[in-house]
Amino acid sequence: MPIPIVDSHVHLFPASHLPSLAWYGPNSHLGSQHCVDEYRQATSSTPIVPDSTKPLYLRGFILIETDRISSVEESGDGWKHVLDEVALLARIVRGEPVDGDQYRHVDRPPCLGIVPWAPVPGGAAALERYMDKVKDMSGTDDVWRRIRGVRYLVQDKPSGLMLQPGFIDGLKWLGKKQLTFDLGIDARQGGLWQLREAVEMMERVYEGVDEEDQVVMVINHLCKPNIRLPYTSSESITSHPDFLEWKSLITAMAQHPKTYMKLSGGFSELPLLTPASEPDISSLVERLHPWTDAVFDAFGPNRLMFGSDWPVCNLGGGGNDVTWRRWRTIVEGILERRGLSEEQRRGVWGEVVVKAYGIEIEGL
Repeated sequence: MPIPIVDSHVHLFPASHLPSLAWYGPNSHLGSQHCVDEYRQATSSTPIVPDSTKPLYLRGFILIETDRISSVEESGDGWKHVLDEVALLARIVRGEPVDGDQYRHVDRPPCLGIVPWAPVPGGAAALERYMDKVKDMSGTDDVWRRIRGVRYLVQDKPSGLMLQPGFIDGLKWLGKKQLTFDLGIDARQGGLWQLREAVEMMERVYEGVDEEDQVVMVINHLCKPNIRLPYTSSESITSHPDFLEWKSLITAMAQHPKTYMKLSGGFSELPLLTPASEPDISSLVERLHPWTDAVFDAFGPNRLMFGSDWPVCNLGGGGNDVTWRRWRTIVEGILERRGLSEEQRRGVWGEVVVKAYGIEIEGL
């Protein structure tokens, strides 16, 4: 029986919204239309309904905020662009595009969940005001119920932010409201100190909090480890001090039962692939296995989920026509190498995603 995929990490933005993206510039490699039509093209190798001739099919995806220009304070344009993004995603769910959204409401996998930006460092008071506005922007109960959590990127923020009282208070508020938090940190470009700080933050957030009120934290992209370390063999990686500290910190995060990890972001860290020639998938699985073994050993397959990081994955994976399929194939190889049972593979491809985000859909 084909296994359903729920892609846990997808970004959408029409060309008309590019100026509101914090990372956008005239030379940006992602500076073009990336909406549902483009995602469907990227995933066209995988059917969106069960097909007995294919092992997998794409059941749906989770939309993650796209790092709009924003500030924790509401004043001025602090929340304008991020709320515009919520309105866009609400139109996508409702199938009501306006000029500039540029997508067709046909032949597409459904959006199963939405994770917008939120002013987490502002604490409970700011989050409550902001989420009220998100609910208004949602427009319908059907859209609002798909708001499953929030993200506030910390990978580009100064040290100490995650330990500020407002940030801790905000995460505890999310837990009480049954909203998840997507944690985005970057070991390679930001530094391993980000992981150290995240570990201390988790200890403060979970300490003394009843299990039912603990926030679910979904950690993005393996924390972006330095997969570019000089590679001659697996041992050259597993004995490297950077790898050993990354593994230790990942293991510390996994001690908290409400933490999950996304198998995503690999093409942002691996050497660049070209669209013309197909890569040696087995060699890429071998190159990644010290890192993926570490997260499987720490979290177990019941807290790991597939994510494509589309369209960011296109930058290193060879372009929109091939990258999503390549990453899916690499993950297939990782799961096979680990010797996962069919039940465990079903978990990684979709069941863990819907459990972590609290989504109820038929067939999962």
